[in-house]
Amino acid sequence: MTDRQNSLQAQSVEATAALHVVPAAGVGIDFRELFQAECSYVFHSLRRLGVHERDLEDVAHEVFLVIHKKLHEYDPSRPLRPWIFAFAYRFAADYRKLARHRREQIRDEAPETVDAGPDVGDRIDAERSRKLVLEALDALDLDKRAVFVMHEIDGTPIPAVATALGIPLNTAYSRLRLAREAFTAQVKRLRLRNDHARAVAARSTREAP
Repeated sequence: MTDRQNSLQAQSVEATAALHVVPAAGVGIDFRELFQAECSYVFHSLRRLGVHERDLEDVAHEVFLVIHKKLHEYDPSRPLRPWIFAFAYRFAADYRKLARHRREQIRDEAPETVDAGPDVGDRIDAERSRKLVLEALDALDLDKRAVFVMHEIDGTPIPAVATALGIPLNTAYSRLRLAREAFTAQVKRLRLRNDHARAVAARSTREAP
């Protein structure tokens, strides 16, 4: 997703939130400031949890509306992002239960274009890496995926992961171990597949008249 797309989606979510909510009371956090600071985080979290690009805006709307409604329940002595992630996780779970989404795969989405420029090679590599991670994450069921994303990508300590997701600490550690194994194995498979595809393409190019 490009920076422009992120910006447009963020503006749309903020406009919807402004229309549907009133300022939260009883907490030391301004909702609009929270939204501006964490909008990108919510989008990325939802995507890593399996919400497709085309549906991110709608699901993010719902996440922020509920965050606003529940903001008075937030305990400021705890980290904010794990608390936010728990809402994204629950909405992603509901999203994935719909049969039409279970049948759809990331590869069905239209490919994103990469603007040409001096650093185009780096951006292509970054986009390939991003898609590889998303494909590898798809090998995990949502419970393991959530723990893996929170700990390995967001850097959230496992005790905070367990608290945010409402699971026993030992369960969180077990899911993390299983998720690491599945993710690593899937990355290896995908890299072999991609290397083979590039080799075939290169050979076809050399042999073309």
